Amino acid sequence: MITILEVLLMVLRIAQFVILAHIIMSWLINFQVLNLRQPLVAQLWYGLNRILEPVYGRIRRLLPDLGGIDLAPLIVLIAIYALQRLLINNAQLFY
Repeated sequence: MITILEVLLMVLRIAQFVILAHIIMSWLINFQVLNLRQPLVAQLWYGLNRILEPVYGRIRRLLPDLGGIDLAPLIVLIAIYALQRLLINNAQLFY
């Protein structure tokens, strides 16, 4: 059963990494450090968007319109962190 806990924590860490990569890429694209006309950058960007948009879309529907500020990634990261803490604090159930 401990293996299930480790797999769940690993999946949550991977999700954190993907979200942080998406956030950093969006900053670099907005500040014109990265250019979407480059094929590799475009493929990475559109791939990350396709992975994360279903998650972000559900959260954006619940949030009020804040103009140009998108808090969906922050809320997802907080939720992932809370799930990690929940799993770690209840790890004795997996023994």
